[in-house]
Amino acid sequence: MVVTYNVNRAILIPMPTHKLTPEIINAAVEGFEQQKLRIDAQIAELRAMLHGGPTATAATPDGPKGKRRKMSAAARKRIGDAQRKRWAESKRESEPSSPVAPKPKRKLSAAGKKAIGDATRKRWARVRAEAAMAAKAQQPPAKKAVTKKAPVKAARKAAKKVALPPFL
Repeated sequence: MVVTYNVNRAILIPMPTHKLTPEIINAAVEGFEQQKLRIDAQIAELRAMLHGGPTATAATPDGPKGKRRKMSAAARKRIGDAQRKRWAESKRESEPSSPVAPKPKRKLSAAGKKAIGDATRKRWARVRAEAAMAAKAQQPPAKKAVTKKAPVKAARKAAKKVALPPFL
């Protein structure tokens, strides 16, 4: 016996049946049932869009439900008491041990503010002075100014004026 299944909606591939175990078959059945539920839900959504309101599908069975375990009233009471006890412990630890008010925040007087401001200004003046000294020390030495020599013609004229006797 050869079973075919659709892989690509165009190609049918034969599936060998001799390797199928009951576990594999059960898993395949569950997978197909999940697909069917998903498709039924999509059909229901489309029908709701078509008619303008929600509609329930007839073929959407509820999933398998496990048995709910019942708890006795005494067990619920024990669990509640234990939880309340834990909460009481945690609240007790978080509360301060003594109801002493915290110290008020300290305030700075006007004289104190003035002293701090003066000290800060003095410190910055010192820092700026040191920076100026360091900058001055790093500058290369200044070049000597070169004096221009008088042109040769001007020197000769000056010599002639001195050598000639004055007339008048």
